[in-house]
Amino acid sequence: MFFRPATSRHPRLNLLKSVVLFKDLSMHELGVVDNLLHERRYLADEVIFDEGEEGQGLFVVLSGRVKTTRQGSTRGVLLEFGPGSFFGEVALLDQSVRSAQARAVEDTLIVSLFRAEFYSLLQTNSAIASRISFQLARALAARLRQVIVQTDQHHGSA
Repeated sequence: MFFRPATSRHPRLNLLKSVVLFKDLSMHELGVVDNLLHERRYLADEVIFDEGEEGQGLFVVLSGRVKTTRQGSTRGVLLEFGPGSFFGEVALLDQSVRSAQARAVEDTLIVSLFRAEFYSLLQTNSAIASRISFQLARALAARLRQVIVQTDQHHGSA
C-alpha cells in the first residue's frame, strides 16, 4: 500500500512550516498545532481586529496581505504582513488591548492561535509549546530592535 507524505495530504502544513514560529516542529508536531488553529477568510479592506479591542491570540497569514494602522498616526501604515508572517502575538502572552488596527489589504486567508488553545498546548504538550515560545521570544526581540533602530533614525533626522 502506498502512503503519501503528510505534506501532500495537508498542504496547509507546508505553509505553516514556513512560518518562523513553527520552523522547529516536526510534521507530526505541526499537525498537533494545526488542529488548534482557526481558519478564516477576510475580504479586501475587512477589519481583522480594531485598536483597543482585547487581544485573544495571534494570527498567521497564509495568503493575502494585512496592514496595521493606529488611530491618529501620522505615519499611516505601521507594518504590513504577507504569507508566512504573523501578527498580534503579544495577545498570546497577556490580556492587553490591541495597540493597532489590523485590516486585510486584499482577500486574505488567516489562521489564528488563541490564548486558551496555546495554554492548553502548554499543559498537554509542553515540548511543542516551548519551541513555539522560544521562536516567539526571538521574533519579539527582533521587532523590538527594529523599533529602536527606527526611533533612533527618526530622532537623528529631526
